[in-house]
Amino acid sequence: MGADSHTCAYGALGAFSTGVGSTDMAAVLALGKLWFKVPATLRFDIDGAMQRRVHSKDIILKIIGDIGADGAMYRACEFGGSTVRNMSIASRMTMSNMAIEMGGKAGLIEPDKSTERYIAERTEGFEPSEGWNSDDAHYEHVYSHDVSELSPQVAVPHRVDDVHPVEEVAGTHVDQVFIGSCTNGRYEDMEAAYELLKGEHIPRGIRLIVIPASRTEYMHVLKEGMLEGLVEAGAIVEAPCCGPCMGGSFGLLGEGEVGFATSNRNFQGREGSPQSFVYLGSPSTAAATALYGEITDPREV
Repeated sequence: MGADSHTCAYGALGAFSTGVGSTDMAAVLALGKLWFKVPATLRFDIDGAMQRRVHSKDIILKIIGDIGADGAMYRACEFGGSTVRNMSIASRMTMSNMAIEMGGKAGLIEPDKSTERYIAERTEGFEPSEGWNSDDAHYEHVYSHDVSELSPQVAVPHRVDDVHPVEEVAGTHVDQVFIGSCTNGRYEDMEAAYELLKGEHIPRGIRLIVIPASRTEYMHVLKEGMLEGLVEAGAIVEAPCCGPCMGGSFGLLGEGEVGFATSNRNFQGREGSPQSFVYLGSPSTAAATALYGEITDPREV
Protein backbone atom coordinates (compact mmCIF):
# COMPACT_ATOMS: atom_id res chain seq x y z
CA MET A 1 0.00 0.00 0.00
CA GLY A 2 1.12 3.54 -0.65
CA ALA A 3 -0.40 6.99 -0.33
CA ASP A 4 0.20 7.66 -4.02
CA SER A 5 -2.00 6.43 -6.84
CA HIS A 6 1.07 5.30 -8.80
CA THR A 7 2.12 2.86 -6.08
CA CYS A 8 0.92 0.27 -8.62
CA ALA A 9 4.39 0.56 -10.22
CA TYR A 10 5.56 -2.18 -7.83
CA GLY A 11 3.44 -4.57 -9.88
CA ALA A 12 6.48 -4.73 -12.20
CA LEU A 13 8.09 -6.86 -9.46
CA GLY A 14 5.08 -9.13 -9.16
CA ALA A 15 3.69 -7.39 -6.07
CA PHE A 16 0.01 -6.58 -5.67
CA SER A 17 0.47 -2.88 -4.97
CA THR A 18 -2.05 -0.10 -5.04
CA GLY A 19 -2.59 3.45 -3.87
CA VAL A 20 -4.89 4.33 -0.98
CA GLY A 21 -6.14 7.49 0.69
CA SER A 22 -4.56 8.99 3.80
CA THR A 23 -7.16 7.47 6.16
CA ASP A 24 -6.61 3.99 4.76
CA MET A 25 -2.87 4.55 4.92
CA ALA A 26 -3.14 5.38 8.61
CA ALA A 27 -5.05 2.12 9.12
CA VAL A 28 -2.28 0.18 7.36
CA LEU A 29 0.37 1.76 9.58
CA ALA A 30 -1.65 1.20 12.76
CA LEU A 31 -3.03 -2.28 12.11
CA GLY A 32 -0.87 -3.79 9.39
CA LYS A 33 -3.84 -4.83 7.27
CA LEU A 34 -6.57 -3.45 5.05
CA TRP A 35 -9.73 -4.85 3.45
CA PHE A 36 -10.13 -5.09 -0.32
CA LYS A 37 -12.55 -6.63 -2.72
CA VAL A 38 -10.58 -9.17 -4.77
CA PRO A 39 -10.52 -7.64 -8.27
CA ALA A 40 -11.24 -9.44 -11.50
CA THR A 41 -8.22 -9.64 -13.81
CA LEU A 42 -7.69 -8.32 -17.33
CA ARG A 43 -4.86 -10.00 -19.21
CA PHE A 44 -2.82 -8.10 -21.83
CA ASP A 45 -0.69 -10.37 -24.06
CA ILE A 46 1.90 -8.23 -25.84
CA ASP A 47 4.08 -9.69 -28.59
CA GLY A 48 6.31 -8.47 -31.38
CA ALA A 49 9.63 -6.62 -31.65
CA MET A 50 9.21 -2.88 -31.20
CA GLN A 51 10.58 -0.48 -33.78
CA ARG A 52 13.62 1.67 -33.02
CA ARG A 53 12.80 4.42 -30.49
CA VAL A 54 9.46 2.92 -29.55
CA HIS A 55 9.18 2.20 -25.83
CA SER A 56 7.00 0.52 -23.23
CA LYS A 57 5.47 3.97 -22.64
CA ASP A 58 4.09 3.84 -26.17
CA ILE A 59 2.61 0.40 -25.51
CA ILE A 60 0.81 1.41 -22.32
CA LEU A 61 -0.48 4.63 -23.90
CA LYS A 62 -1.85 2.58 -26.80
CA ILE A 63 -3.59 0.19 -24.38
CA ILE A 64 -5.08 3.06 -22.36
CA GLY A 65 -6.26 4.71 -25.56
CA ASP A 66 -7.91 1.48 -26.68
CA ILE A 67 -9.84 0.60 -23.52
CA GLY A 68 -10.36 4.07 -22.05
CA ALA A 69 -9.77 5.75 -18.70
CA ASP A 70 -12.35 3.53 -17.00
CA GLY A 71 -11.84 0.38 -19.07
CA ALA A 72 -10.11 -1.47 -16.23
CA MET A 73 -12.06 0.02 -13.33
CA TYR A 74 -11.17 -1.87 -10.11
CA ARG A 75 -9.51 -4.61 -12.16
CA ALA A 76 -6.08 -6.13 -11.78
CA CYS A 77 -4.24 -5.59 -15.07
CA GLU A 78 -1.80 -8.39 -15.89
CA PHE A 79 0.80 -7.73 -18.59
CA GLY A 80 2.55 -10.63 -20.31
CA GLY A 81 3.72 -11.99 -23.63
CA SER A 82 7.12 -12.20 -25.34
CA THR A 83 7.57 -8.41 -25.55
CA VAL A 84 7.10 -7.98 -21.81
CA ARG A 85 9.39 -10.92 -21.01
CA ASN A 86 12.15 -9.21 -23.02
CA MET A 87 11.69 -5.85 -21.26
CA SER A 88 13.97 -4.45 -18.60
CA ILE A 89 12.49 -3.96 -15.14
CA ALA A 90 12.55 -0.20 -15.75
CA SER A 91 10.40 -0.61 -18.86
CA ARG A 92 8.01 -2.90 -17.00
CA MET A 93 7.69 -0.30 -14.23
CA THR A 94 6.52 2.25 -16.77
CA MET A 95 3.65 -0.02 -17.79
CA SER A 96 2.63 -1.03 -14.27
CA ASN A 97 2.87 2.60 -13.16
CA MET A 98 0.13 3.65 -15.58
CA ALA A 99 -2.37 0.87 -14.87
CA ILE A 100 -4.21 3.39 -12.69
CA GLU A 101 -4.75 5.60 -15.76
CA MET A 102 -7.25 3.09 -17.11
CA GLY A 103 -8.89 2.61 -13.73
CA GLY A 104 -6.83 -0.43 -12.73
CA LYS A 105 -6.36 -1.46 -9.12
CA ALA A 106 -2.95 -3.01 -9.82
CA GLY A 107 -0.63 -3.59 -12.78
CA LEU A 108 0.95 -7.02 -12.43
CA ILE A 109 3.83 -8.66 -14.30
CA GLU A 110 4.89 -12.22 -13.52
CA PRO A 111 8.32 -12.32 -11.81
CA ASP A 112 11.15 -14.03 -13.68
CA LYS A 113 14.95 -14.21 -13.55
CA SER A 114 15.22 -10.50 -14.44
CA THR A 115 12.99 -9.67 -11.48
CA GLU A 116 15.05 -11.86 -9.15
CA ARG A 117 18.32 -10.23 -10.25
CA TYR A 118 16.87 -6.74 -9.85
CA ILE A 119 15.70 -7.40 -6.29
CA ALA A 120 18.81 -9.38 -5.27
CA GLU A 121 21.00 -6.41 -6.26
CA ARG A 122 19.04 -4.20 -3.89
CA THR A 123 18.01 -6.50 -1.04
CA GLU A 124 20.58 -8.30 1.10
CA GLY A 125 19.71 -11.94 1.72
CA PHE A 126 16.90 -11.99 -0.84
CA GLU A 127 15.61 -15.42 -1.75
CA PRO A 128 13.01 -15.80 -4.52
CA SER A 129 9.67 -17.29 -3.64
CA GLU A 130 8.04 -20.23 -5.38
CA GLY A 131 6.63 -17.84 -7.97
CA TRP A 132 3.05 -17.96 -9.15
CA ASN A 133 1.10 -20.53 -11.05
CA SER A 134 -1.44 -19.03 -13.41
CA ASP A 135 -2.43 -22.27 -15.15
CA ASP A 136 -5.88 -22.16 -13.58
CA ALA A 137 -6.23 -18.36 -13.61
CA HIS A 138 -9.54 -16.90 -14.71
CA TYR A 139 -9.39 -13.72 -16.77
CA GLU A 140 -12.38 -11.51 -17.26
CA HIS A 141 -10.99 -10.61 -20.66
CA VAL A 142 -7.78 -11.29 -22.61
CA TYR A 143 -6.46 -8.60 -24.96
CA SER A 144 -3.81 -9.38 -27.57
CA HIS A 145 -1.46 -6.76 -29.00
CA ASP A 146 1.15 -7.07 -31.75
CA VAL A 147 3.46 -4.07 -31.29
CA SER A 148 5.82 -4.73 -34.18
CA GLU A 149 4.23 -1.93 -36.23
CA LEU A 150 3.37 0.36 -33.31
CA SER A 151 4.22 4.03 -33.80
CA PRO A 152 5.28 6.30 -30.93
CA GLN A 153 2.08 7.30 -29.14
CA VAL A 154 1.02 10.70 -27.77
CA ALA A 155 -1.79 11.48 -25.31
CA VAL A 156 -3.26 14.89 -26.12
CA PRO A 157 -4.83 17.40 -23.70
CA HIS A 158 -6.62 16.94 -21.41
CA ARG A 159 -7.11 13.15 -21.22
CA VAL A 160 -4.63 10.31 -20.83
CA ASP A 161 -6.89 8.07 -22.93
CA ASP A 162 -7.05 10.51 -25.87
CA VAL A 163 -4.14 8.83 -27.60
CA HIS A 164 -2.88 9.28 -31.17
CA PRO A 165 0.08 8.05 -33.24
CA VAL A 166 2.79 10.71 -33.25
CA GLU A 167 2.24 11.22 -36.99
CA GLU A 168 -1.17 12.75 -36.26
CA VAL A 169 0.14 15.44 -33.88
CA ALA A 170 3.64 16.04 -35.29
CA GLY A 171 4.39 19.72 -35.81
CA THR A 172 2.51 20.94 -32.73
CA HIS A 173 4.53 23.74 -31.11
CA VAL A 174 5.66 23.27 -27.50
CA ASP A 175 7.11 25.69 -24.96
CA GLN A 176 8.49 23.14 -22.52
CA VAL A 177 9.59 19.50 -22.42
CA PHE A 178 9.82 17.56 -19.16
CA ILE A 179 11.72 14.26 -19.00
CA GLY A 180 11.32 12.53 -15.64
CA SER A 181 8.69 11.44 -13.08
CA CYS A 182 8.03 8.01 -11.56
CA THR A 183 6.88 6.88 -15.00
CA ASN A 184 9.98 7.65 -17.07
CA GLY A 185 12.72 9.03 -14.83
CA ARG A 186 15.04 6.01 -14.76
CA TYR A 187 18.49 5.55 -16.26
CA GLU A 188 17.32 3.95 -19.51
CA ASP A 189 14.90 6.86 -20.05
CA MET A 190 17.71 9.39 -19.63
CA GLU A 191 19.88 7.31 -21.95
CA ALA A 192 17.18 7.33 -24.65
CA ALA A 193 16.91 11.12 -24.41
CA TYR A 194 20.68 11.57 -24.34
CA GLU A 195 21.06 9.55 -27.54
CA LEU A 196 19.06 12.19 -29.40
CA LEU A 197 20.35 15.29 -27.62
CA LYS A 198 24.10 14.70 -27.32
CA GLY A 199 26.10 17.15 -29.41
CA GLU A 200 22.94 19.12 -30.24
CA HIS A 201 21.23 22.16 -28.71
CA ILE A 202 17.56 22.88 -28.24
CA PRO A 203 16.11 26.00 -29.94
CA ARG A 204 16.00 29.37 -28.20
CA GLY A 205 12.74 29.81 -26.32
CA ILE A 206 12.25 26.10 -25.53
CA ARG A 207 12.64 24.92 -21.93
CA LEU A 208 13.90 21.39 -21.32
CA ILE A 209 13.67 20.09 -17.75
CA VAL A 210 15.30 16.76 -16.88
CA ILE A 211 14.73 15.16 -13.46
CA PRO A 212 16.00 11.66 -12.64
CA ALA A 213 13.45 9.82 -10.53
CA SER A 214 15.68 8.97 -7.57
CA ARG A 215 19.11 9.65 -6.13
CA THR A 216 20.28 6.24 -7.35
CA GLU A 217 19.20 6.99 -10.92
CA TYR A 218 20.66 10.51 -10.69
CA MET A 219 24.07 9.18 -9.64
CA HIS A 220 24.02 6.52 -12.38
CA VAL A 221 23.35 9.14 -15.05
CA LEU A 222 25.93 11.48 -13.50
CA LYS A 223 28.69 8.86 -13.43
CA GLU A 224 28.07 7.99 -17.08
CA GLY A 225 28.62 11.65 -18.05
CA MET A 226 25.13 12.08 -19.46
CA LEU A 227 24.12 14.98 -17.23
CA GLU A 228 26.92 17.08 -18.66
CA GLY A 229 25.78 16.29 -22.20
CA LEU A 230 22.15 17.09 -21.40
CA VAL A 231 23.12 20.43 -19.84
CA GLU A 232 25.28 21.26 -22.86
CA ALA A 233 22.20 20.55 -25.01
CA GLY A 234 20.31 23.23 -23.06
CA ALA A 235 18.58 21.15 -20.40
CA ILE A 236 17.95 22.25 -16.83
CA VAL A 237 18.76 19.22 -14.66
CA GLU A 238 17.13 19.21 -11.24
CA ALA A 239 17.51 17.13 -8.08
CA PRO A 240 15.35 13.99 -7.89
CA CYS A 241 11.71 14.85 -7.21
CA CYS A 242 8.30 14.93 -8.88
CA GLY A 243 9.05 18.29 -10.50
CA PRO A 244 6.23 19.74 -12.57
CA CYS A 245 4.38 16.40 -12.75
CA MET A 246 2.00 17.31 -9.94
CA GLY A 247 2.13 21.06 -10.41
CA GLY A 248 3.86 21.77 -7.13
CA SER A 249 7.40 22.70 -8.12
CA PHE A 250 9.52 24.41 -10.78
CA GLY A 251 8.73 24.07 -14.46
CA LEU A 252 5.10 25.05 -14.12
CA LEU A 253 3.37 26.01 -17.36
CA GLY A 254 1.93 29.49 -17.79
CA GLU A 255 -1.35 30.51 -19.36
CA GLY A 256 -1.57 29.34 -22.96
CA GLU A 257 1.72 27.42 -22.81
CA VAL A 258 2.14 23.91 -24.21
CA GLY A 259 4.19 21.24 -22.52
CA PHE A 260 5.31 17.77 -23.54
CA ALA A 261 6.04 15.38 -20.67
CA THR A 262 7.06 11.80 -20.01
CA SER A 263 4.89 11.76 -16.88
CA ASN A 264 1.59 9.94 -16.41
CA ARG A 265 -1.17 12.55 -16.40
CA ASN A 266 -2.13 15.49 -18.58
CA PHE A 267 -5.25 16.68 -16.75
CA GLN A 268 -6.17 20.33 -17.09
CA GLY A 269 -4.00 22.38 -14.73
CA ARG A 270 -1.87 19.36 -13.81
CA GLU A 271 1.43 21.08 -14.58
CA GLY A 272 0.53 24.69 -13.87
CA SER A 273 -2.05 27.06 -15.29
CA PRO A 274 -5.53 25.68 -16.03
CA GLN A 275 -5.10 27.45 -19.36
CA SER A 276 -2.04 25.38 -20.29
CA PHE A 277 -1.87 22.17 -22.33
CA VAL A 278 0.11 18.97 -21.70
CA TYR A 279 0.95 16.19 -24.16
CA LEU A 280 2.36 12.86 -22.94
CA GLY A 281 4.83 10.54 -24.63
CA SER A 282 8.03 8.54 -24.33
CA PRO A 283 11.54 9.83 -23.51
CA SER A 284 12.61 9.51 -27.16
CA THR A 285 9.59 11.44 -28.41
CA ALA A 286 10.17 14.05 -25.69
CA ALA A 287 13.83 14.48 -26.64
CA ALA A 288 13.03 14.76 -30.36
CA THR A 289 10.33 17.29 -29.50
CA ALA A 290 12.77 19.37 -27.44
CA LEU A 291 15.29 19.28 -30.27
CA TYR A 292 12.87 20.85 -32.76
CA GLY A 293 10.51 22.80 -30.52
CA GLU A 294 7.54 20.88 -31.89
CA ILE A 295 6.18 17.36 -31.47
CA THR A 296 8.48 15.18 -33.56
CA ASP A 297 8.60 11.51 -34.50
CA PRO A 298 11.87 10.27 -32.93
CA ARG A 299 12.25 7.61 -35.62
CA GLU A 300 12.89 10.40 -38.14
CA VAL A 301 15.70 12.07 -36.20
